[in-house]
Amino acid sequence: MTTKTKAEPKSSGVTNGGARIVVDGDDEVLSPTDLSEMLAEGTKDSHDKAENCQFVKDFLRGRIKRELFKRGTAALYFVYAAMEEEIEKNEDHPHIAPIYFPAELHRREALAQDLEYFYGEDWESQISLSAGTKPYVDRIHEVGQRDPVLLVAHSYTRYMGDLSGGQILKKVAQRALKLPSTGEGLNFYQFEGIHSQKGFKQLYRSRMNELELDAETKERIVGESNRAFSFNMMVFTELEEIGKTIKEEVQDAGLGHSHAEIMEGGDINKCPYYAAKMVASGNPTYTCQLAMTLLTHPPCQWALAAWVALLAGFTAWYIL
Repeated sequence: MTTKTKAEPKSSGVTNGGARIVVDGDDEVLSPTDLSEMLAEGTKDSHDKAENCQFVKDFLRGRIKRELFKRGTAALYFVYAAMEEEIEKNEDHPHIAPIYFPAELHRREALAQDLEYFYGEDWESQISLSAGTKPYVDRIHEVGQRDPVLLVAHSYTRYMGDLSGGQILKKVAQRALKLPSTGEGLNFYQFEGIHSQKGFKQLYRSRMNELELDAETKERIVGESNRAFSFNMMVFTELEEIGKTIKEEVQDAGLGHSHAEIMEGGDINKCPYYAAKMVASGNPTYTCQLAMTLLTHPPCQWALAAWVALLAGFTAWYIL
């Protein structure tokens, strides 16, 4: 039987009703049958596919069209409005109540502020649910009404992803779109109610692992999380296709050479993105290679730093 060792309790950095929530220490031993571990392992392929969508890769390089960013923000608004509506309806459900953190996590109001910044006070009349986003929204409402336990999958997929890579994406968008340093247009990435993202993610996973679920239900949650990734990729694909029709010039973010330029000659081992990924995965062979690549491609340093930081965030998502 798997045992769990506990260190001195540590603060999660989250306050609840004036009291600070306390979680167990970092050396807690997790079991492969814990829901958080099953989700991390069971969604790896989906996560990699989503990470490698062209829209996401362009975003990470700072190649963002303002109109696409606005439309992406609108898509997120409809997704979060649906998810948080169903979570609120089921806040007393035994599988939802332990992970119900509206003050810390809910994004609907933050997204509304961002849309007002981009579209003006009449933003609601200027946006509509797109064909690529509608299946995602419909599915969230369906599980909320018929099978609320599957909301655990949607909540995990969105919120934990936002906390893991959000700050990097915020910096890329702010630089590429020349958004104000005061944060206008980027409220979505700000979690004012969370003082320690690492502590909160640990708390959230702990609450998930304490849910009373049989093996079959856990597998269904993993399956639904993979489905959520697929819905997100549908949104990315739609944005990518819309981007092809927009004549708007991409902002010069000053993020260095494109991947195509770096890959000229066809040798993948010369690619700093590839080398960084190998180093992050624990392959020591590429450590020197990465250093040499940085020396030979100085303009790539900022982009590489953002890429490695994002990889670290995603790795933390699985490990913490």
